[in-house]
Amino acid sequence: MTAPVAPWALTGESIVALARCRSSPGVVPRGLTRAPGPALIVANRYTDSPVGPYLELAVGCPAWLGVRPGWCFTTMVVDNPAARLGGKLNWGYPKELGRLAWTHDGDERELRWLDRDICVRGVPHRFVLPMLVPMRSLQRRSDGPVVVPGRLRGRARLARVTVYAPRDDELASVAGRHHGLHIAGLKFVLRPARRPVGLASTLLAPLRAPEPALSWSAPGD
Repeated sequence: MTAPVAPWALTGESIVALARCRSSPGVVPRGLTRAPGPALIVANRYTDSPVGPYLELAVGCPAWLGVRPGWCFTTMVVDNPAARLGGKLNWGYPKELGRLAWTHDGDERELRWLDRDICVRGVPHRFVLPMLVPMRSLQRRSDGPVVVPGRLRGRARLARVTVYAPRDDELASVAGRHHGLHIAGLKFVLRPARRPVGLASTLLAPLRAPEPALSWSAPGD
């Protein structure tokens, strides 16, 4: 199986929330430093991408790579094998395959991770605002830490987002009701990974990490 190299342009819709955590929702990989702040929860329904439609659930936390702040995604699940492979090789995302289901009832949207009985439900409010937001995530590929620049735009509505997770699950720390957004008409561009050099510049990393694409390492590995 192969997957297209970056950049990727994706379209669809998204539920996004910030959650205060009682404990860390995951382990930040070697070379990055966990920063204080809320966890980021993202439920995506991509209707078009370089690998076709797919669903995705991601949970990340604030982190530092040297002096660079960004989001480090510590849990990511998709229902498309090519999306998993591309995410690992291009950017070092810790993607795994899982059974996901997206449903909607009126304005309400819900993404379920059936394998772990985790659910993200968003109920948006009425007012719609255009948004254009630069994004930066910090990950570790098999060839080292990288900076992943991106940009998203769409039509955003404030939303009440509720996360359900079993008490014994690692993601139980983000369960509860949170402030968030529903983003319709989502257009998300993920650019090639960059390798940090010095204080203010980055160099373009190889388009792909060497295989095997083991983007996740336990602390101290």
